[in-house]
Amino acid sequence: MPGMKKNLLAKPATDPLARLATGSAGPRKLVLANHQCPGDVLMLTAAVRDLHLTYPGKFLTNVTTSCPALWENNPYVTPNLSGPVLRCDCPLIHQSNRSPYHFIHAFRMFLNDKLGLNILPGGGKSPERTFGGDIHLSDEEKGWLSQVDEITGMSGTRFWIVVAGGKSDYSAKIWDPARYQQVVDYFGDGKNRIRFVQCGARDAGHTHTPLRGVIDLVGKTDLRQMVRLMYHADGVISPVTFAMHLAAAVPTKPGRPMNRPAVVIAGAREPAQWEAYPHHRYISNNGCLPCADDGGCWRSRVLPLGDGDEQDKSLCEKPVKLGSGVTIPKCLHMITAADVIKHVEDYLEFDR
Repeated sequence: MPGMKKNLLAKPATDPLARLATGSAGPRKLVLANHQCPGDVLMLTAAVRDLHLTYPGKFLTNVTTSCPALWENNPYVTPNLSGPVLRCDCPLIHQSNRSPYHFIHAFRMFLNDKLGLNILPGGGKSPERTFGGDIHLSDEEKGWLSQVDEITGMSGTRFWIVVAGGKSDYSAKIWDPARYQQVVDYFGDGKNRIRFVQCGARDAGHTHTPLRGVIDLVGKTDLRQMVRLMYHADGVISPVTFAMHLAAAVPTKPGRPMNRPAVVIAGAREPAQWEAYPHHRYISNNGCLPCADDGGCWRSRVLPLGDGDEQDKSLCEKPVKLGSGVTIPKCLHMITAADVIKHVEDYLEFDR
């Protein structure tokens, strides 16, 4: 768990960038930089949206990030704009166990702190859905066939995305692959049939056990393709990862539920309020074990990798070795395939 650091609700610190907020004529120019993982960059899109909704016409913004595909078609970004660069961070995470904030607030509060602003969630007016990242698809993109349609040869194929793995150096997030298979098998037969599409990165830094009876797109989608795939998806099953945040950020297709279903197999690594969205079925065990009695444990790995990384010192306190030889955290071991199946079935009531 990151240590508790400064109070972000305190009076904003004096910073040269604060002059952007006051004292100049016309829109202020600002370039926001962040080169963290896709989930972090996705949360930054929310802060940029809220900045412009709170201060319409007051800022011109550009971004330099590790995930340019997440900014395509974004009306709040001015390409080729130069100006003062602010490297964005989310220190609010260090208060996540004991403060009532979601990840989506982190960059907004960082900008308030650095620029002396009062950016409000959704601009304070909520003229649109704002509990999630801000992803924009063009009308042309929405009209394209999905990768799944190209594989099945049928237009409008319905499917759920399943992410049955994650980063190898964050194994404390990864659930039992055999239980993912049980979920897929259950919905593969009978009247509740769901077609699953398995997604994830296929490289040395990720672990994704192949599932049977799915459309395999592991390693076959770049970031923008994943955005478009999410647009067509009926729902998501995943650990706490980029996919769950993308499920909340990408708009749903006309005729579908307003909010995309997502069953998140969370355990107790992160505090629930920091990650969960109100329309997701977030399966958490915070408070059920001594190691997560005060929020999330924030441990990184179940077993050491011996790679010299500091994460080898951040190990799960209660690993459980399964009969298959796989070791997972006890907080995830407590979540059964039946638990996940029940939550997916609850979502199916919407269409019934």
